[in-house]
Amino acid sequence: MVLKNKNKSQLNLQAKTLSIFVIGIFLFSIFIFDQSKVLAQDTINTLNQEIQSKKQSINDLQQQIDAYQQKINQKISEAKTLNNQLAIIKNQIAKLGLDIQASEINIDKANLEIQSLNLQIKQTEEQIGSKKTDIKKFINLIYKNDQVSYLEALLSNQSLSDFFNYFKNTQTIQSNLKQSLDQLKNGKNLLDTQLADLETKKSDEEKIKDTLLTQKAKLAEQSGAQAILLAQAKMTQKQYEQYAKQLKIQQQQANADITTLEQKIRSESDRLQNLGSSALDWPVNPARGITTLFHDPDYPFRYLFEHPAIDIRAAQGTTIKAPADAYVGKIQFRGDTSYAYLLLVHADGISTVYGHISKPLVKEGQYVKRGQAVALTGAAPGSIGAGPLTTGPHLHLEVRLNGIPVDPLKYLPAF
Repeated sequence: MVLKNKNKSQLNLQAKTLSIFVIGIFLFSIFIFDQSKVLAQDTINTLNQEIQSKKQSINDLQQQIDAYQQKINQKISEAKTLNNQLAIIKNQIAKLGLDIQASEINIDKANLEIQSLNLQIKQTEEQIGSKKTDIKKFINLIYKNDQVSYLEALLSNQSLSDFFNYFKNTQTIQSNLKQSLDQLKNGKNLLDTQLADLETKKSDEEKIKDTLLTQKAKLAEQSGAQAILLAQAKMTQKQYEQYAKQLKIQQQQANADITTLEQKIRSESDRLQNLGSSALDWPVNPARGITTLFHDPDYPFRYLFEHPAIDIRAAQGTTIKAPADAYVGKIQFRGDTSYAYLLLVHADGISTVYGHISKPLVKEGQYVKRGQAVALTGAAPGSIGAGPLTTGPHLHLEVRLNGIPVDPLKYLPAF
């Protein structure tokens, strides 16, 4: 009889302990989570306010950028004169300055978004960890409860009310277990989403940084072009007319030489029989960007002539590789600062021209294979082979079809 009463007391104590424990876990979890959530959420809210402020700054800058772009478009539509080109360059430099500011603010915004996401991820991980602890405790309680039979529970409680309270507490534990499992699953899904967002934000930040570097390089090139144009603007009208005439003659002469030599080589059909496919590869890596497009309306010297090529940003002295099998048709290289170029003649009426070379690596009439080094890039102002109209290191690449300049991007792989 004493043993039976003792068992009843133990079971009663267990039922009360279950009730107190369930309530305790619930209240403790609320307290801990509320405290950590408040602190983390305050920081997240502060970061989000800063992010919104950055967005507003970017929007304000974008309005100014759009205004400058309208001015540029207006000047481009007007006559090709030195004064108009100076106005275009001036507006482009101002626009690029704003572009750079916008990119820098975008980087700051991306950093803030990354900080905010990191805090949210930490918060979610803490909640997941807490839910795992709760689940473990609930499972232990359910296991202990399962060791007590319905008969033992009935006999150990002094009234039916106590008996039903006992099993009500058991059901509460099971319900809380299910709720915690659901919350754990939702937390895991949220964490996966947050981690994916974080990777996207990091990738976006790297792209913005690349854009910023391109904008800064472009600004330096435009500033160099402005210096050249301003120097021309200071000439007397007679001096300027003579200077412009000489530049146009040089450009026309180079074009005529290329066309004549190409036709001569193609007339010797037996020389072209060994050439492979005319499909072109990139002669230099285009990853650093294209600074000037074919017949680019922003070309700083378009008041003299259209740009018959693309300019690929490349460090001074970068190796130029033959984009396809070819014969070296022409090398214009004096070893001084005058404009230097190299002509390659390919199959199927295709030829390529490389301008501002700082050093040729082949000889005229030589047969070269796809990927073979043919020259080194140049174009740094005042350097060997650069010529008078260059604002920074790059490769001037022309593609010609039957002697006529065409857009190289239509003949090169996408990048």
